[in-house]
Amino acid sequence: MASAPAWANQSLSVVYPPNEHQTTSDRIFLIGTAPLDGEVSINGKAIARSRAGHFAPSFPLQVGDNVFTLRYQNQQVQVKVTRLSTTPEIPAGLAFAKDSLTPAVDVARLPGELICFGAIAPPNATVTVQIANQKVPLLPQPQFLQLPPNSAALTQQNQPTVSSVTGQYQGCTTLPALGTNTAIAHSIQPQFQLTINGKTTTQLSPGKISILSPAQLEVAEVVADAGIARTGPSTDYSRLTPLPKGTRASITAKEGEWLRLDYGGWINAKETRIISGVVPPRSLIRSAIARQVAGATEMIFPLQVPVPVSVQQGDRTLTLTLYNTTAQTDVIRLDDNPLISRLDWQQIAPEQVQYTFNLKSAQQWGYKLRYDNTSLVLTLRHPPASQAKQNVPLAGIKILLDPGHGGAELGARGPNGYPEKEINLVISKLVRDQLVARGATVYMTREEDTELSLGDRVAMIDKLEPAIALSLHYNALPDSGDAMNTQGFGAFWYHPQAHNLAVFLHNYVVNKLRRPAYGVYWNNLALTRPASAPSVLLELGFMINPTEFEWIVDPQAQRNLAAAIAEGITEWFREVR
Repeated sequence: MASAPAWANQSLSVVYPPNEHQTTSDRIFLIGTAPLDGEVSINGKAIARSRAGHFAPSFPLQVGDNVFTLRYQNQQVQVKVTRLSTTPEIPAGLAFAKDSLTPAVDVARLPGELICFGAIAPPNATVTVQIANQKVPLLPQPQFLQLPPNSAALTQQNQPTVSSVTGQYQGCTTLPALGTNTAIAHSIQPQFQLTINGKTTTQLSPGKISILSPAQLEVAEVVADAGIARTGPSTDYSRLTPLPKGTRASITAKEGEWLRLDYGGWINAKETRIISGVVPPRSLIRSAIARQVAGATEMIFPLQVPVPVSVQQGDRTLTLTLYNTTAQTDVIRLDDNPLISRLDWQQIAPEQVQYTFNLKSAQQWGYKLRYDNTSLVLTLRHPPASQAKQNVPLAGIKILLDPGHGGAELGARGPNGYPEKEINLVISKLVRDQLVARGATVYMTREEDTELSLGDRVAMIDKLEPAIALSLHYNALPDSGDAMNTQGFGAFWYHPQAHNLAVFLHNYVVNKLRRPAYGVYWNNLALTRPASAPSVLLELGFMINPTEFEWIVDPQAQRNLAAAIAEGITEWFREVR
């Protein structure tokens, strides 16, 4: 590999963490390298290194500053890492902890819904909240339960931690309809009260509370091409099926800039506009019809108003749910179809209709949702037409390769500083050449060291509609991981249509090259989320593992890896046809 010598033969260097690094992890790994002719020590103790001189030991962290001094011959590097406490800081005097009062943003709810309050204050205090004509007691909570981050599944440390922490106070109440018959009657600013040893202080809540009028709910229309619906009011919550542009629904709750729509999903207000003078969106549905377009079947569902929808893929099924909809269906036309064996429907709940497409093949090839005026159009892609011959088994197959990162976005870095963006491009070009030799038509999201947004990469998949899309990366770990002992090939998927491809490629490459298996993961990643094609992200190895990094930058190993990936893709297409 042409780039490797530029990163070789360096003196002592630490690539990660940077000096003055801050983390909440209870440990940290130090990634770096030094020439082989000498010993490297950290805080006076010699460390193990790879055959090329790379290192990645992990060390425990105490809360506060931690200083690591690395020495090699007459060279010295010092790195300070600050571990931030995740335990709430309890104030000593008659005061609430800074920024501890919740809700911290304006909140709107329906009458009778729970509204909860929280505060951090000294132990053995009396804490209440005054709202409207209620005085809500906030009770001390005996335990503080902290869930692990999502990334904990990547480090096999997926356990919650429980600690006994005094000073956490919580309480909930409900409020009836307030004021006049308007969408939002008026806002109330709760007042927190804290009493200790006969002394009292008060503080207004940072967020105001409003109670919505069920008869006068606002209606939101989705203005984004695919509105990001979530299970709760922040980006921390899980994604639901994106809402097609034009979708309308009543707003049944608000929290800061987030809106809860009447079918249950939350959406950021920036992706919507308020429609005035309309009744709550409700629709009947009668006939539905299928039509053939190039490479796909389109199902047309005429509606009175664009309603929220969700899609769930299963084994040989795709289920479409229409919310705020009541069936008056007597006729559906669906001729013999290359993809669909039968369409079933049922009214599974009041104003909730479900359509189940029974499919002829277990492998699904992508779908799209859009509104054409008020008609919902579901596009189901057919299997790619086979033009395979003996020497060109992938003829007629369109494949998109995405070399991760690029430009200013370096990605992970190896112990000598070699950036992931470069090796991603190297291996992607090698895989491309292997696939082209097998007859495939291959598209690359980038062919140079250029910066490309995640949105642009996803847009290319949606526009080109390849048979499959693969995003190629090399891996790293969060601070709590074990960089020295974690290595291997990993595959990541999101939609069920990509699961079989992810498992097959993972197992094929691991077995073919006898590489360590990092595993197969369902993961909410931008390059696994496109529904228009089976989309998989591959993590081909760990940049931060000293030993595996030597394999990563070995030119012959790169050629072998590219060939194994291409062979795996070829075999997968043979299996699913």
